[in-house]
Amino acid sequence: MAPSARTVLPTDLVALVSYDGRVYSNEAMTRDRIGTNDSPHPLGTAIDQWFSFATGRHTSISVQGSTLRGLVSARKRGSRLAWEIDCLIHAAEGENGVLLALLDQLTRAAGKSGALRIFVRLPAASDTRDVVMRCGFAPYQNEVTYSRQLSDEPHTAAEGLRRRAKSDLYGLFRLYNAIVPHNVRTAEAMTFAEWVAAQESLGKTAQYVVERDGAVRGWLRVARDGDIARFDLLAEPDEIEPLIESALAKAAGSRGVYTIVPAHDTALRGRLESLGFTEGDEYTVMARRTVRFVKTPRAVSVLAHTPG
Repeated sequence: MAPSARTVLPTDLVALVSYDGRVYSNEAMTRDRIGTNDSPHPLGTAIDQWFSFATGRHTSISVQGSTLRGLVSARKRGSRLAWEIDCLIHAAEGENGVLLALLDQLTRAAGKSGALRIFVRLPAASDTRDVVMRCGFAPYQNEVTYSRQLSDEPHTAAEGLRRRAKSDLYGLFRLYNAIVPHNVRTAEAMTFAEWVAAQESLGKTAQYVVERDGAVRGWLRVARDGDIARFDLLAEPDEIEPLIESALAKAAGSRGVYTIVPAHDTALRGRLESLGFTEGDEYTVMARRTVRFVKTPRAVSVLAHTPG
C-alpha cells in the first residue's frame, strides 16, 4: 500500500504511538520551546487536530499501513495571515516525496485559510532543509541560541522601562524597519499587518518598551516556563545592554534564561557573551508564500438580439 498525505484521523493513533519501533525527532523549533528538551509528541498533535476549534492547528500525516512516514503540523502566529510549522517529522528515509506532499498540502490549506506566509525554523545542520527548500521555502536568516544560569546576583531594569501599551505598536513597527535588515523584512514582513502576523509566541509573555524623545528605542519580551525564562529584544545599540540587564532582572528566581538572536547581529551577540551567556544551537528560519485561492469570473453565453 502506497503512503498518502492527508489530515489526521483517530485511527492514526497506532502509527503515532508505534513509530515503527523508532522515535523520530521533531525538527521544527518554535521560539516558545527554546531552552526545553521537550518537543510536541505527535499523539498530542493529533489530539489537537481533532479539537482544532480550540487550538487552531492544522496537521497532515502520511502513513503506510500502520507505519508513520511523515507528519507536519502548523499553527498561526500573530494573526491568521501567517502560519508557522511547529512539528515536522520526516520518517520516510530516502523518500523525500512524502515530506514534499505533506508540505504542499499544508501550503494549500494555509492559502485557503487566507494566510500569506508559512514559516519554519530548522536546525542549521539538518538534512531536511534541502527537502523543505525544494518545496518553495527560502532561508532568510540564521539564528543562534544563547543561555546562562542565574544566581543571586542582582540585576537592574533599564531606566525608563515601562509596560508596552497597545498604542506602542506603530512605534515598534518603525523600530523594526529601522533595525532589521531589508532582506529579512522582505521575507518576513513589509507591511504593518504582515509584521503583526509574523510575531512569534514566547509563551505567557510580559512586554516592555523604552521610549526616549517621543520614540520607542527598545522592546523587550520576557516569558517564564517552569524554572526557566526566555526573552527576546529589539533595540537601538545604546539600549541593548540595559535591556539584557532588564531581562535578567525580570527572570530573577529562574534556574536559567534563554534567548535566540540573529546570527548576523554581532553587537547583540557580543553583549550577551560579555554578560556571561553561552552560545548554543544554530537554526535557519525559512519562509514560503502561499497560494491564494481567488474566485475568478465565469464566462456566460449571451444571446444577441438584433432588431428586425
